[in-house]
Amino acid sequence: MTLSPMIRFFIRFVGVLYILALLIIPVLLILWRTFAPGLSQFFAYVSTPAAVAALRLSLLVLAIVLPLNVVFGVVVALVLARRRFLGKGVLQTIIDLPFAVSPVIVGVALIALWGSAGALGFVERDLGFRVIFGLPGIVLASVFVTLPFVVREVEPVLQELGTDQEQAAATLGCGVWQTFWRVTLPSIRWGLTYGVVLTSARTLGEYGAVIMVSSNLPGKSQTLTLLVSDRYNRGAEYGAYALSTLLMGVSMLVLVVQVFFDARRVRKDVRKEMA
Repeated sequence: MTLSPMIRFFIRFVGVLYILALLIIPVLLILWRTFAPGLSQFFAYVSTPAAVAALRLSLLVLAIVLPLNVVFGVVVALVLARRRFLGKGVLQTIIDLPFAVSPVIVGVALIALWGSAGALGFVERDLGFRVIFGLPGIVLASVFVTLPFVVREVEPVLQELGTDQEQAAATLGCGVWQTFWRVTLPSIRWGLTYGVVLTSARTLGEYGAVIMVSSNLPGKSQTLTLLVSDRYNRGAEYGAYALSTLLMGVSMLVLVVQVFFDARRVRKDVRKEMA
């Protein structure tokens, strides 16, 4: 069915208006309020001891979560793409669970499990290892909410590739690890890159699950997102705007990296088709 020019114009107008109302205008408003006191004041807001400590903690959590999710995600993606087994559908559902469950519920579940009165509370009571309201709790919450990204980006790539190259490498005498490092890993690098980018963005921006399992103490267990909320609730609105802009800058950097790798992949695919 061919749409009339008027209807096409109306659809485009509604789409642009929707993006303006929900994305561009709010972002521009935050930027305007961030830099209204001046550029020097912006740097003063983002360089306070609390802001520096929050940035360090956020990066530390990312440095822990990212390798864990990459290793787990690649292994699970290989299992889902290469194996048939009883309960595969259940595992698929579990992987997608963080998409369906509210992050706040994740935090409550972690408290019920790892809190001092929880099912595994003996870890804190008897061993003295504090999970909830400390760095381990923040890491666990971040790992859970970012669990699907690497798996869901790598698994379709593996299914599309098939097993021909891996079987060819095996017939040439390559072992399991040689096949993985020289054949499988280079083939999934783009999907893995997208998974890493999405995991990084979600880890840095997570709030709901982290606020439940963190003591939210400035300089100790307060991530950037928690510090933004804390500043806003205490009436330091411009400080909250400044940190929000900092987080947006990190997100934009992540987006630029994703677009860059996507463009490289497209150019490489085009060269392959022309060869």
